Amino acid sequence: MLNDQTFGHGGSVPERAIRGEIPECHFLEFTYNYRLFDRYACPIASLAVLADDDDGWKPDHYGFEVLGCKHHFQFPVVKLSGLADQTEALDTHRNPFALVTAAHLRTRQTRHDPEARYQAKRTLVRLLYQHGWERQRILDLFAVLDWMMRLPDRLEQKLWQDIAAIEGESKMRYVTSVERLAIQRGIQQGEQRGAQKGEAAVIQRLLTKRFGSLNAETLTRLQTAPCEQLESWAENLLDAATLDEVFKDN
Repeated sequence: MLNDQTFGHGGSVPERAIRGEIPECHFLEFTYNYRLFDRYACPIASLAVLADDDDGWKPDHYGFEVLGCKHHFQFPVVKLSGLADQTEALDTHRNPFALVTAAHLRTRQTRHDPEARYQAKRTLVRLLYQHGWERQRILDLFAVLDWMMRLPDRLEQKLWQDIAAIEGESKMRYVTSVERLAIQRGIQQGEQRGAQKGEAAVIQRLLTKRFGSLNAETLTRLQTAPCEQLESWAENLLDAATLDEVFKDN
């Protein structure tokens, strides 16, 4: 949501809206804020969390002036990249959002290093069992970690062995057994229904949300690319500032 270009000036609000030039992140922050205010009739605080690596991009306001009427909406912004040197503190923090943030940062740091990602993922999985969280929270957070920190099959199988050992030590068999079988069935069903089509659809939605409508050539590339290529583009999407950077060669 928070990946559009910085809001600029020029042109009245109606004209810019008609031309589709109102940047999504600023406009949505503003829209969500006033809709919540309208519904609950109380002050609303908005916060933007940015997951990109561009230190110079930090949109924090939306406003307009028309016919003598001025409106200025400013909101705080957190750049996850600014927490890159605090991963150890995030690892041990009991807030589940800290663990997800740590997973995001470690995913970016290990983009081209599967072994390092395996070690980081194993560490985070172990922490799931050390915080004393309830079973459902562990399962929910594991699903997030597993989605974010994709591993090659060899390392994924090794990780499952580690998880079995961790659950044996903690006597909390949450992710393995029934959950693992369900995950495996889900993967098999996805393959039977067309994994390529599903992955392409997800990436298409993410690209459209971040860069706007896609042209016919881009849609064709997504629809015809093999799963391995789609996964590579999904990795590129984490850091890409432009559509071309998503499709660059590794």
